This record gives sequence, structure tokens and C-alpha cells, in this order.
Amino acid sequence: MSAIVLRRGDITSLDTDAIVNAANIALWMGGGVAGAIKRAGGQGIEDEAVRQAPIPVGEAVVTRAGSLKARYVIHAAVMATDLVTDADKIRSATRNSLRRAEELELKSIAFPALGTGVGRFQYGKVAEIMIDTVSDHLAGDSGLEEVIFALFDDEAFEVFEKRLAQQGHSRGSLE
Repeated sequence: MSAIVLRRGDITSLDTDAIVNAANIALWMGGGVAGAIKRAGGQGIEDEAVRQAPIPVGEAVVTRAGSLKARYVIHAAVMATDLVTDADKIRSATRNSLRRAEELELKSIAFPALGTGVGRFQYGKVAEIMIDTVSDHLAGDSGLEEVIFALFDDEAFEVFEKRLAQQGHSRGSLE
């Protein structure tokens, strides 16, 4: 049985099979989650990602995770280089990140709140889109055992917590 888990804290510190990077189609890693991943895991992550660029908005590609605890980084293109996103882009990027995890036969994956940083998408809508997309995926034939939403911001954590409670999913916290 798969679990959806909510954790408060830094996604780069998680010991999971993969963490998801909120990426742009060029896969360069500037600020926000992408910048944090590059700082914690090393320049090699961005170098490997950029060699696979550009990718379509909504697609996802995989790189190694450098010095992170995770094994892989899944780069989910939630926006073009104009840094604008919408519900369909976030839904597709979430879905394709889950597909990459299944292709690699991973057991755990951690997502940030995609599109809420430079993309400025609202937490409430992102929580609904991402949790519903993950729930639908896990209801099918999935090998994933744990999908984590790792949220650094208190407001994001509270919004995701409320949405998960509405759906009766498990939750946890990371100090």
C-alpha cells in the first residue's frame, strides 16, 4: 500500500529514492528549489540536466543527485523560460515525474509545491492539483510506496495538510 506523506523542511535533506526539482524547460537551476538542490547536491546536477534540455513544458527528466542523500533528481518542467505556469503544466509535470519514478522502479519520491516560487501559483490550487494527481496515480498499478510532499514554507505546509486531511491521507513532519 502506498502512502502520501507531508513533511515540513528542506527537500534536499531527504533520504528518498528521488526528489523533484521545479524546473524550467531549459533546465538551468537558478533560485528557489532548483537553486537549493544545486547548492546542496553540486553543479554536476545542473550540468547533467542542461545536457538534456530543452524539454517540453510538463515533461520530466532524470539526473543523478550528486552529493544529496537522494539517488536521483527528477526535473519537472512546470514552466518555460518566461517563468509562468498554470494548472495544466503543474498537473503534467507531476504526472510525468511519477512516470519517471515508475520507469526507474523507485519506491519513494519527494515533491516540493511545484510552481509556487517564481511561478507564483497559489498554494491551495497547487495542493489540490498535485495531491489529486498523485492519488490518481497511486490508485493504479504503482510500485511507489511513499510519495512525500516536502514543504519549506509554513503556509504551504498548512494548505497541503488541510487538503490531505480532506482526503484522509497519512501525514508526518520533518523538523
